[in-house]
Amino acid sequence: MYHEGNRSLQDRFDSRRIADRLVEVLHRARFKDEDRAFIESRSMFFLATADENGWPDCSYKGGHPGFVQVVADDTLAFPSYDGNGMFKSLGNILLNPRVGLLFMDFASPARLRVNGTASIDFADPLLSTFQGAQLIVRVQAKDIFPNCPRYIHRMTLEEISAYAPAADYRPPVPAWKEMEVFRDYLPGRPKAE
Repeated sequence: MYHEGNRSLQDRFDSRRIADRLVEVLHRARFKDEDRAFIESRSMFFLATADENGWPDCSYKGGHPGFVQVVADDTLAFPSYDGNGMFKSLGNILLNPRVGLLFMDFASPARLRVNGTASIDFADPLLSTFQGAQLIVRVQAKDIFPNCPRYIHRMTLEEISAYAPAADYRPPVPAWKEMEVFRDYLPGRPKAE
């Protein structure tokens, strides 16, 4: 769980004992029932990836509660929805499958970290169960652990984004896709002459 960098700071601040105890008590590689319930109740999470040179990228992923599913005792899955077409996170996964996911509950507050190895499947059997999904990302967990929530600001969800796909619902077209500067460059449209 810890490398020389972690250990040097733990030693400097005399936190090695508590760091080791936290791993002993909280760390796991298999999802508990309460992990599943927490993850599947979330409407968003943060996804950290890195490219082949180690340059990091962090993105927000959102949808309706249940858009992330724990599909095995060590694996979760989530859909990739239409975005800006840059594929920063998913492109990174193709070159470096190591990922970190941070699930937050701003109302309670609580948080859960999941680190593992991601894979992308364009023909995943779950694809048909997620309205609007382009592909499915599966993450095999290596490290699952809750974090101290004391610095989480209390916030409440006002509403789910109107752009979040759902059954029998067609999300509106984002305003930026209608802007003249981008309109002719969208997938499936002819290029400007």
